[in-house]
Amino acid sequence: MKTKAFSDQIAIVTGGGTGIGRAFTEALATGGAKVVIASRRTDVLRRGADEINKTLGAERVFPYEFDIRDRAQVDELARDVFARWHSIDILVNNSGLAVPETVTEITDEGWDKVLETNLRGVMQLVRVVLPHMLQKDFGDIVNVSSQAGKHGYADVPAYCVSKFGLLGYAEALRDDVRKRGANIRVFNFCPGLVDVENTGPDQSPRAGFVHVANMARTLMYALSLDRNVVLEDLNIYAR
Repeated sequence: MKTKAFSDQIAIVTGGGTGIGRAFTEALATGGAKVVIASRRTDVLRRGADEINKTLGAERVFPYEFDIRDRAQVDELARDVFARWHSIDILVNNSGLAVPETVTEITDEGWDKVLETNLRGVMQLVRVVLPHMLQKDFGDIVNVSSQAGKHGYADVPAYCVSKFGLLGYAEALRDDVRKRGANIRVFNFCPGLVDVENTGPDQSPRAGFVHVANMARTLMYALSLDRNVVLEDLNIYAR
């Protein structure tokens, strides 16, 4: 199968300015990839990109403002990245949110906001990125699901539905590229609680939480495997 030097790869990380996305971005950029971090929070994106680039002494992280719920902006993101670098090699679907509402109190607004961000947005982004990967016969798609994609929790029903749905969508995507014989891998991360506040290398995560560095190391391990090796759902949580 076709391989590609990591230093030649182009990645998109949605929600890459903070938390898990920030950790993924740092790991990918440290490995030599160029990383486009995309979300609605321009100030957070710029600050994150500047900090990582300064640490690396190289411009490898590029902020891009967009709303994953807006199809036109999703299309524009993929088009702009491909136009600039002529490739999209890694797509990390990390954007996500939860609205705490019970099953009986959930609102239409809350339901739509969660499903459009966590599930429909992913589908729309994959739909425009996948043809570029197929054209180059190379790519990795990483979906950040959750243990809430495997277990239901009463206080976040819409979030659970979105993450269960993401795993189902990923199965369909995986079957699609398999039937095409495409050199494209699909990984699902299903973490438990991840500490997105104590993220410094010298900071310890809260009890019962995973440090984001473990998420990043797991990502880089998965991407480093031989391309004929199948690694699907990755469960990671604290003891």
